[in-house]
Amino acid sequence: MKIAQVTLRFDAPGGVETVVRELAVRLQHRGEEVEVFASDLFDEAHWVRRSDFPPTVEGVPVHRFPVYKRLIPGLTMPLVVGLMSGLGDRQPDLVHAHSHRYGHVLESAAEARKLGIPWVVTAHYHPARQDQGALHHSLLRVQDLLFGATTYRTADAVIAITEQERRLLSEFVPPNRIRVIPHGVDLAAWSVPDAPGLVLPDLPPRYLLYTGRVAQNKGLGLLLDALARIPPPERIPLVIMGRDWGMRPELEQQARRLGIYSELVWLGHVEDPRVYRAVFRRATAFTFPSEWEAFGLVLLEAMAAGVPIVATRVGGVPEVLDEGRAGLLVPYGDVEGLAGAIREVLGSPSRSAALVAAARDRVKSYTWDRVIDDHLALYRELAG
Repeated sequence: MKIAQVTLRFDAPGGVETVVRELAVRLQHRGEEVEVFASDLFDEAHWVRRSDFPPTVEGVPVHRFPVYKRLIPGLTMPLVVGLMSGLGDRQPDLVHAHSHRYGHVLESAAEARKLGIPWVVTAHYHPARQDQGALHHSLLRVQDLLFGATTYRTADAVIAITEQERRLLSEFVPPNRIRVIPHGVDLAAWSVPDAPGLVLPDLPPRYLLYTGRVAQNKGLGLLLDALARIPPPERIPLVIMGRDWGMRPELEQQARRLGIYSELVWLGHVEDPRVYRAVFRRATAFTFPSEWEAFGLVLLEAMAAGVPIVATRVGGVPEVLDEGRAGLLVPYGDVEGLAGAIREVLGSPSRSAALVAAARDRVKSYTWDRVIDDHLALYRELAG
């Protein structure tokens, strides 16, 4: 089957980007003919476009198109020029687009209808942020309803990644079109011990780990407040691994004000997957204080690494963590609760061991092999 995977960014850091790459490469390994269609955008936060992307990624052809900036940040959609004609030229058997409220999803839907082929969308849904005003919330709500009334009603299937996301999408997507297919993790890669002589960053003997974008909606300011409330004898350094989306100066200023600046270690984006996994494995605990996560791929990585988890009870996180059995859950914004949960995993080895054991058992059901099986079954059903 000739499958087109369509996304705004590809071969760049990010959860959606990781999912599309895993799908494309693994489907290709299964014998399907896969091509990726993406823009030339590398960093959406700073609007960095690149012209030096490779034409293939692990054997998968990648077609790039110029993207133009939103007229109204946060509301209007980036314009990907040439995507529709590119899809038409390649004549796929099925189109699978990724993300919600983006122009490339509308373009994919229109071209699939023109070609008379099935099309699928994975929403990776994200509601409005809490710090956005009532007007912004209302405008995004209108966008959701318009997407549902137009684009999603023409989709052959809309993929939700959790049951919780399925319920949210059901408000503006025909419920009979929704299929639930979670994300996965490469358990084989996480089971391989660190290579002898692997060069690692300078890490503290014990540390908390946060992995992800250093961005507004990730709850890092609340995490710093929580750390400052932990008594110094119990507190350990926080290692932050991920690309800065513009928040680092603000967080550094906050850490200085709280008197914990010296206890932060900034790793930035770690490219080498062996180093990335080693940083996880050496962590004392993993913290994930986000305002919202549709799923949270890094939770699966922490589970596979055998690290106890403290996370916020938002989005799909409770479902991934088995309602708190595979990691401690606290309400978003509850600084005292977050500090208490971190103290609990740091101060109780037996409690941490129980969480890790439950997480290792839980993560076995989240494999990329299962994800690919489910996608192929859906594709073949839709393509007849």
